[in-house]
Order: sequence, then structure tokens, then C-alpha cells
Amino acid sequence: MGIKVKDYYNVPYLEELADKISAVTKDFNKEKFFELTKSSIEDLEFNQRQELVAKALYKAFDVEYKDIIDIFTKILGDELRGNSGAFTEGWWLWPIGKYVELYGDEYLDVSIAFSKELTKRFTSEYCMRPLINKNPDKALKILRDWSKDSHERVRRLSSECLRIRLPWAKKLFTALEYFDEYFEILSNLKDDRDKYIQKSVANNLNDLYKEDPDKFYFIINKWKSDNISKECEWVIKHGSRNVKEG
Repeated sequence: MGIKVKDYYNVPYLEELADKISAVTKDFNKEKFFELTKSSIEDLEFNQRQELVAKALYKAFDVEYKDIIDIFTKILGDELRGNSGAFTEGWWLWPIGKYVELYGDEYLDVSIAFSKELTKRFTSEYCMRPLINKNPDKALKILRDWSKDSHERVRRLSSECLRIRLPWAKKLFTALEYFDEYFEILSNLKDDRDKYIQKSVANNLNDLYKEDPDKFYFIINKWKSDNISKECEWVIKHGSRNVKEG
């Protein structure tokens, strides 16, 4: 029987994370971090473990948010290419993303810039959603640029963080409320050759169909009216998997 995902975040994990942070700063109170986490982490479920670590990180620093993000940036490690590896190599960064998700929405520029770097090593759709919700106009302009970025993981993030029904997250209705911008971002990605990006765009369509079929059909009919690529054909087919015939 394989190890459960939650059990990767255990006491040895806490010690390794604390060592990584302590190696780049003296502003981290390792003893306080352990006091807040070690005795309870292995009794908790997955999401509870993420929140426990993130909240303990918050209490174990006595510096400003920007300085903490600078510290986190120093421990990120090398970039990953392609869209695999997030959960085999970057999994240990999940509580770092949770920290930004919980505390970053008052620091939009710093948090968005860090999310772009984090997604190159792990994934950032969860920490991006409070930022989008807080300042959708500015965030969508950035996501539009990211949808044309040279790094495939950044392009994927521009789609994935906008999903209405992203698993393990509260619903986000920016796609409906800012539909023109949303449509432009997805259109920039509909012909992408990266399969993970194709899946993300298709999952956006699937979510959209469940919330607003008219907007769903607007997008696919518009895309079908153009000189459609095989990548876009796949996106539409996969994104239409729950469409009822009739």
C-alpha cells in the first residue's frame, strides 16, 4: 500500500523545510515553528496540514511580507520544464503556496511575481485565486501576458487559475464576470501544443458549460468558425465531454 499524499507532510518534512529556510536567513524562529507544528501535524488531514505549516511560518517570522517572499524565493531551487514534476519534485512547496494564498492578497505585485516563479517549480493556481478575486482588472492583464509567455508552466497557470470549479478550491466566477478577458486568454492557448495546457483549457470549458452553457457555446462556435487546429479540436472535444446530446 502506497503512502498517502498527506503523509509526505510529516515531522521529517518540517525539519527539512526549516533547514532550507534557516540556511538562507537568521529571521526565522525554527523553535517556534516546531512548537506550532510537530506535535499535531501527523494527526491532521491533507488540507489541515497545509494550513498548519503556512500559519506556523507566518508566526515564525518577524519581518515584513516582502522580506519573507524574498526568503522563499531563495529556496525555490531550479526551474522545471514541461508541465510534469510538480507533484514528484515540487510537492514540498505546497505550504509555501498556501502561505501566499492566506496572506498575500494585500501585496498584489509581490505575490503575483512570486506566483510566477513558484509555478515554474510547483504550481500556483491556488495562491493566485485570492489575488484575482482582490484585483481582477490588474490580475487579468497580467494573465493575458502570461498566456503568451515562453515558459509553458506560466502559460498553463494563466488558464488553470481561472477555472470556475478548480478542485480543492472555492468557486471563482471571474470567468463569467470578465468574460471578454477570459475568452481572450483561452483563445491565446487553444492551439498550444503542450498537452497539459490543452487539458487546462478543456477543463475550463467543462467548468464553463456547467455554469453558463451559452458562454460555453459562444467560445466553441467561435473557435470552430476559424481555421481550427488539431490541438483546438482536441480541446473542444475534451471540454465538451459532459455536454448532453439532444
